[in-house]
Amino acid sequence: MTARRSFPARAFLGLAAALAFAASLLVAAPEAAAQGALRIATEGAYPPFNYVEGTEPAGFEVDLAKALCNRMGLPCTIVLQDWEGMYGGLKAGRFDAILSSMEITPERRTRYRFSRRYYRIPAALVGTRNGDDAAIVKPDDLEGRSVGVVKDSEFADYLATLPKPPVVRTYHKLDEAQLDLLTGRIDYVLGDKLALSRFLESREGMACCRVVADLPVDRGEGIGVALRRGDRGLAEMFDRAIEAVMADGTYDRIRAKYIPFDIK
Repeated sequence: MTARRSFPARAFLGLAAALAFAASLLVAAPEAAAQGALRIATEGAYPPFNYVEGTEPAGFEVDLAKALCNRMGLPCTIVLQDWEGMYGGLKAGRFDAILSSMEITPERRTRYRFSRRYYRIPAALVGTRNGDDAAIVKPDDLEGRSVGVVKDSEFADYLATLPKPPVVRTYHKLDEAQLDLLTGRIDYVLGDKLALSRFLESREGMACCRVVADLPVDRGEGIGVALRRGDRGLAEMFDRAIEAVMADGTYDRIRAKYIPFDIK
């Protein structure tokens, strides 16, 4: 008689882990969500990511929050909350998650649990339209060129690490560097691509300058959904929803309404 093949112990463990994860998703949404809707807070004062249109919250993060809730199969309500009250409101249970351009940092990780990143603004090198930009194909090609950056910024730190660094000009404000680019005192400006895109949309910037390249400046972990530290299951739901909307094109359709370049 042939012995029945035994079920491997590790298979039992794998099945148990899968069941445990599924159970965590079922109980992930807090009591507030079970009673009505998942409450998501945003500041409403940081366009184009979040702002108030009439009396209603609007912006990239508001539209993204609704898409994520739809993907998770949960009703959601957007709550306006001033920045100073974000942590207290989350801790007190007045809302369940924060989508308000909160940067993921080691210090904040001691207070919040974060989802995976849902956006990060790249660094852009901007030059004049009549410059010799074709020669800039890698960072070392900036050797000998003058580049303006905000003093004590990650952009200044990045240029200092290049084996063949450019001539670095530091400024207290990005506007000052942009002015020197307009007047020909420097060859390029390196900075936050969103801030520089606003400059390029101005009459002066449009006539003068353009993005030459994105450079691999370390801009940290990016922006994530902030949750209470104990809400592991809800964080995992957000992770899966963010991954899904990025994969199926929903994310890019929303992003394109507000921001003219990739921020994933």
